[in-house]
Amino acid sequence: MTIAPSESSTNASDLLTLASWMAGDFSNYKQSFASPQLYAHIHIFFRPLPIEFFSAIGFYSEQAYDHDLWTPYRQGVHKLVDLGDRIYIENYSLKDPMLYAGAARELDILKTITPESIERRYNCSMVFQREGEIFRGSVEPGNQCLIKRNGCQTYLVSEVEMTERTWISLDKGMDIETHKQIWGSTAGPLRFEKRESFADELRAVSALC
Repeated sequence: MTIAPSESSTNASDLLTLASWMAGDFSNYKQSFASPQLYAHIHIFFRPLPIEFFSAIGFYSEQAYDHDLWTPYRQGVHKLVDLGDRIYIENYSLKDPMLYAGAARELDILKTITPESIERRYNCSMVFQREGEIFRGSVEPGNQCLIKRNGCQTYLVSEVEMTERTWISLDKGMDIETHKQIWGSTAGPLRFEKRESFADELRAVSALC
């Protein structure tokens, strides 16, 4: 799915603001500690990629359980695109993800990721808009981000709310025929707080925006 830029325009700094807020190590420790029976302790890392990778702002991401950071259960690469009134985050998968496990914490591993090692996840981009001091995002419309899970073909429903210090997300997989939830949290969204910022690594790409 291709989305054309809008004729309306938001503040050009919104793209950099979103990127600087994303860049970091986020943990839901407080949520997990309060309700361990419902929420595992998880880290989400968004590490800026070198400018040469996309000639735009890009990230490598990992999600991992706190007790096993070297075995992430989700990895991805993301490119931020300014559409005027929205910010579009293209999502890419890694062809051999475990080769790059730990890249969010070890820059020597991060440097080994190349454009040839990823492939676009079409129909799975996230679309963000700013509302004051909050960015809200959701997967692009159409229910076409397909994920096979537990023997069922599902489509992804993903919603994110982000501030400078927090990342709140809810991902669900819905059966393409019945539209019933097959996987994902049934206890509510995951609530992460930023433990460490990587925003200073974005300086090299600030001139592009």
